[in-house]
Amino acid sequence: IQVLRGVSLEVQPGKIVTLLGANGAGKTSLLRAVSGLLRFHRGSIPRGSVEFYGQRIEGLDASVIVRRGMAQVMEGRRIFAELTVDENLRAGAYSRRDRGGVKSSYDKVLDLFPVMDQRRRQTAGYLSGGAQQMLAMARAMMGAPKLMLLDEPSLGLAPLIIRGLFEQLD
Repeated sequence: IQVLRGVSLEVQPGKIVTLLGANGAGKTSLLRAVSGLLRFHRGSIPRGSVEFYGQRIEGLDASVIVRRGMAQVMEGRRIFAELTVDENLRAGAYSRRDRGGVKSSYDKVLDLFPVMDQRRRQTAGYLSGGAQQMLAMARAMMGAPKLMLLDEPSLGLAPLIIRGLFEQLD
């Protein structure tokens, strides 16, 4: 089944773009196509292209796309539940080689999400849903992405938590 057709999307640096649509409209499929994860979900891009900073990236392995500066926070808070908050954050910087930059990113995410600083040694799976979502975003930010894709970032969260979460991203 062809889910998406004729999609053209451009995101300017420093801008936030939101995709709206009913369940099954193709929002997640679009994000997976952009991030290189579509083929892992039995999908393909039969025509057209996906470009990131002027370079075609469709067909590239997701790990290559991540190294080029894209991060995706998947629906459902996919954290490493058995690892600590600190270990999850450090895993987000796995592909980086600039120690000073990693330290700077680490300090920045702890400043943006103070609850992560307070719970650095806690096992991530025991965090509340809102804290797990913050951890997922903080982990993605550790990779210093040029583009961060968020799939259903507020799903299942209380309105007060959602407001705080989006204030941190603005």
